[in-house]
Amino acid sequence: MKKRILAFTLVLAMALFCFAGCGKKQEAVKDTPDKTMIDVTLNEVAHSIFYAPMYVAIEEGYFAEEGINLTLVTGFGADKTMTAVLTDEADIGFMGSEASIYTYLGGTEDYVVNFAQLTQRAGNFLVAREPIDNFSWDMLKNCTVLGGRAGGMPEMVFEYILRKNGIDPKADLSIDQSIDFGSTAAAFSGGQGDFTVEFEPHATALEQKGDGYVVASLGEDSGYVPYTAFSAKKSYLEAHPDVIQAFTNALQKGMDYVQSHTPEEIAAVIQPQFEETEKETLTTIVTRYYDQASWKDNLVFDEDAFTLLQNILEESGELAQRVPYADLVNTDYAKNAAK
Repeated sequence: MKKRILAFTLVLAMALFCFAGCGKKQEAVKDTPDKTMIDVTLNEVAHSIFYAPMYVAIEEGYFAEEGINLTLVTGFGADKTMTAVLTDEADIGFMGSEASIYTYLGGTEDYVVNFAQLTQRAGNFLVAREPIDNFSWDMLKNCTVLGGRAGGMPEMVFEYILRKNGIDPKADLSIDQSIDFGSTAAAFSGGQGDFTVEFEPHATALEQKGDGYVVASLGEDSGYVPYTAFSAKKSYLEAHPDVIQAFTNALQKGMDYVQSHTPEEIAAVIQPQFEETEKETLTTIVTRYYDQASWKDNLVFDEDAFTLLQNILEESGELAQRVPYADLVNTDYAKNAAK
């Protein structure tokens, strides 16, 4: 665990020198001139259709309605997103909550607090080289799987599923963790691995090219897992409670929208966020996430979910010491937004 904290701290330190300018900025699309707008920078771990409720809130102007002029920056990794928040490059971070646990245990005094949970399932899929009608996880034994980085939620949830199915992640198969996030699909197309674990749109792209076939959903097979959440430094929450509440209110409107609209309607709204993705493909991907109940109907990060997260970290060998739920989670804003 000490190695994990040290490694994460070193990554944060190195990123201090290279973060500025990282990411793709996107502004809220609607303005509310009658209100005094407050600038808020949000750094997201990745720009993914998996996070549809957030993009609905942007495209439908919910942030602007709440008086927030939102700038969205993509961090391309939880370490970079966390660095952005800790160094005030961003006001709010959106990432896996394991990052908040690592920094808390690393001794960060002004640590980040999770105030809103967005996704309640894993968002990635297992892709095989050929279609498998009756897939079972023991088919991975003695195979090579392209996985994720150690200590990250994608990899830990994958290993969690393996253990649930009586498979030893270290002894029963080979998990290749040497490939950068976002490059595994290309590596799989190039012939590496027997299986690969992919987020969308890479899973669907592999199917469209005939290079791979989705055979299992990690979101369905892992069950409800607190996969991603919004967080801010303790000092920011204390100094700007009204901003955090307004931000959470806007998110809740996005959550309400996806609960009451079809995948086709959701895809049409978020299309401007994914201009490179054809509408039909976008609808297919949204439907996959919609059908497996990827999104909560509220933003409350329950204690049971936080306990499960720590169980997964512990089973993965990434957590030697439990952290207090009350320190790292604040549910007040989400509960108020859900009223």
